[in-house]
Amino acid sequence: MKLGAGPAFHLPDLNGVVDGVTVTPPEVVRLETVYYDTPDLRLARWGVSLRHRAGEGWTLKLSPSPPRGEGSGEGRGQAALLERDEITFQGGTKKPPAAALALVRAYVRTSELAPVARLSTMRRRVRLIGADGSRVAEVVDDEVSVRDGRRVAARFREIEIEVAGADGNEAIVAPFVERLRAAGAGAPDPTPKHIRALGPRAMEPPEVAPLPVTPDSPARDVIRSVLAEAVAAILRNDPLVRLGTDPEGVHQERVATRKLRSHLRTFGPLLEPEWSEPLRSELGWLGLALGAVRDREVLLERLRERSKSLPASDSRSAAALLHILELEIESLRKKLYADLDSTRYIDVLEQLVAAAHSPKCTLEADEPASAMLPRLATGPWRRLRSAVRQLPEQPTDPELHRIRILAKRARYAAEAVAPVVGPGATAFAKAAAKLQTILGEHQDSVTAQAWLRAVRVTGRRAFVAGQLIALEHIATQKARKEWMKVWQALDRKPMRKWMPKTTADDSTP
Repeated sequence: MKLGAGPAFHLPDLNGVVDGVTVTPPEVVRLETVYYDTPDLRLARWGVSLRHRAGEGWTLKLSPSPPRGEGSGEGRGQAALLERDEITFQGGTKKPPAAALALVRAYVRTSELAPVARLSTMRRRVRLIGADGSRVAEVVDDEVSVRDGRRVAARFREIEIEVAGADGNEAIVAPFVERLRAAGAGAPDPTPKHIRALGPRAMEPPEVAPLPVTPDSPARDVIRSVLAEAVAAILRNDPLVRLGTDPEGVHQERVATRKLRSHLRTFGPLLEPEWSEPLRSELGWLGLALGAVRDREVLLERLRERSKSLPASDSRSAAALLHILELEIESLRKKLYADLDSTRYIDVLEQLVAAAHSPKCTLEADEPASAMLPRLATGPWRRLRSAVRQLPEQPTDPELHRIRILAKRARYAAEAVAPVVGPGATAFAKAAAKLQTILGEHQDSVTAQAWLRAVRVTGRRAFVAGQLIALEHIATQKARKEWMKVWQALDRKPMRKWMPKTTADDSTP
């Protein structure tokens, strides 16, 4: 947490503020820091920073998580707490290390990084030590000089409380904030130092951001906004995919890729096909690369959970079986990283950013969104309903998987037009998501059984694979019994009031 501070502020004695926490004597250090960014300050605008600090090396901070306690009624001390991934690198002072550049490649792409801010900081620091001797947090009082060559261009001061990693330590922040505020510190201000130094340009919206839209907005603005939302998700999750520490990174980038392909299909009649179709094709390539990893990660998580229900005597064989899957994922991740490092991927990102700024639309896209988009957004629904009605009494696994894909497209289309047609589309999208979920459970179970049957194992491992197949078969049958009820809830007319009347009331496939 950062607090403002004026020239007359003095760091108060913090001993005794929290029982069991002692405060070390103040240390004074001088820090020389250089921040790197693109000429248009892309990193800063995305909430990312890359710096070199003398004596410490390179540090990359990724976009912060939402503030803890926001809207939850928690104490004011926690209301401005931010979480950020902070990664350090060794390397020379002249240029950022290759490993750091890789993590910001999606933001930088074909641009270049250069020094954009030089800060000299006089830091007074005290550490907060717990009863067990561990460092709980530290409080720093920073006097910052922004340098332009040898000239000091600006000065400012801030107080920062940094909590150590353990979640339980966060509760100590509020009383220390109260003590600092009582001593004259200003209100919480999350603005990073380099953003203050860079000024208003660094506070502009990210390179890609959705537009505010209304029913009267031109259709092209709504299309642009939904494309921008998905492109922004790809850019934000790219570093998480490369870090490989959180499977959600791959999942969220894949979802964003699927949404983009779905939007380009749904709103295709208002887009120039020679522009949209090649882009859909490239997104298909990216989706396959992400999907290969994501599908196996889902399978691993699923089988790990299933293995917990097996007898303890089978745990070693189950672990050996899952290790085969872990090796598959490792190999697939290497392939994915190679794809993300390719010129093809960077070209796709450049095309996506351009699409988010100015999709190539037909003249009809200048008409009001309320007149043009609801009709297009019901296209995926019509295809879903027709496919369900044509199913045999006992549909095959691939047929149910096809219904899931169509449900997903109907959901994405409804979400895209919700700002135009209102909450009815949002409710429909939620109902479609439930159908997508139950059929996703079915497909995941089918995929698990296929992998277990195909894996080459013998002896006890084969026996364990058989047990897991039996468990998955039960899950498949359960999903088959339940999906039709979920579909019927989606197919109710009240759920479709937002659709154009001729579509919502049409009883023909």
